[in-house]
Amino acid sequence: MILVDLNQVMISNLMAQIGSHTNIDLDENLLRHMVLNALKGYKNKFSAEYGELVICCDSTNIWRKDVYPYYKAHRKKARQDSELNWGELFDSLNKIRDELKEFFPYKHITVDKAEADDIIGVICHEHGAILGDGAEKILIMSGDKDFAQLQIYTNVYQYDPVRKRKLRQDKPEQYLIEHILKGDRGDGIPNVLSQDDCFVAGIRQRPLRQTAINKIVETVSMLTIGSVEVHCTDDWVPNFVRNRQLVDLSYTPEYLKAQVMEEFNKPTQGRGHLFNYFIKSKLTNLMESISEF
Repeated sequence: MILVDLNQVMISNLMAQIGSHTNIDLDENLLRHMVLNALKGYKNKFSAEYGELVICCDSTNIWRKDVYPYYKAHRKKARQDSELNWGELFDSLNKIRDELKEFFPYKHITVDKAEADDIIGVICHEHGAILGDGAEKILIMSGDKDFAQLQIYTNVYQYDPVRKRKLRQDKPEQYLIEHILKGDRGDGIPNVLSQDDCFVAGIRQRPLRQTAINKIVETVSMLTIGSVEVHCTDDWVPNFVRNRQLVDLSYTPEYLKAQVMEEFNKPTQGRGHLFNYFIKSKLTNLMESISEF
C-alpha cells in the first residue's frame, strides 16, 4: 500500500512550485490539476511494487493540542505574516480533499482529532513486520522526517516526492529517542531542557549538547520507559514525557487507533461520475489519462 500524507504532499509540492513568489494569487484549478497529476504520478510509478493509494488526511481538530496547547501554535503567526493567503489555500485544499473522497477509487481516511501522521503510524504499527518476509510492502509518500521511526519495520519504506528520493533511516530506534530529546521546532515542540512555551514566547531554548543527549539516552536505556517518571528525578524527565507523547507515533490514543483501523478495514468503494467531474473541473489536460487514476 502507498500511504499518502495528503496535506504534506499538497503543500510541499505547492511551495516547490511557487518558490519565493508567495504574493501570487492562488488558482484553484491549477492547484487541483497539480494535486491530481501528482497522485497519478505516484500510482503509475509505485503501484506495481507497493499496491494501491491510501489517502491519509489531517483533522482540523487535533488531540495533541488537548494535551499540549502550544502544539504548532507558532505557525499561526508565521502564516499571518506571510504574503500567501493561507485561508484561501486551505479552503481550496479542503475542497480538493473532499472531491478525492467523493469521486476517486482510493481508500480515504479522515478521523476526527487525528493527524495524517497518526493514521500512517497506526497502519504501519498494525501491518509492519520486523522480518518482512512475505509481508505487504508499505510506502509512505511524504518528506516528513517524523516517519523515520516507522522504519523499525523492514517492510516500511518512505519516499519524498518533492526531492524525488527515498528516505532511509538505518537506526530508527536511536533516531526516535534523539528526536524526542531534541523536540521539533516545526511543530512547536521544544527540546527536553526547555519550557513548554519557549517558541510562542520567543524564549531561546536551553542548548542540548551531544554530551547531554548521550547521558539522557544512557539513563533511558537503563530504565523502562514507564519507570523513568518514577525513578529518575532529573529536570528533563517531565519534558521527555511531554515530547515522547507528541513525537512517538505509538502513543496515539487508543480510541483513535481503533477508529483509524475501523476506517482502514472498510472496503474501498468504486467512485462514479469521474468523467463528469473532469469535465466540470476543466481537467482537459488530464482527460486522456483518466483511466490511470
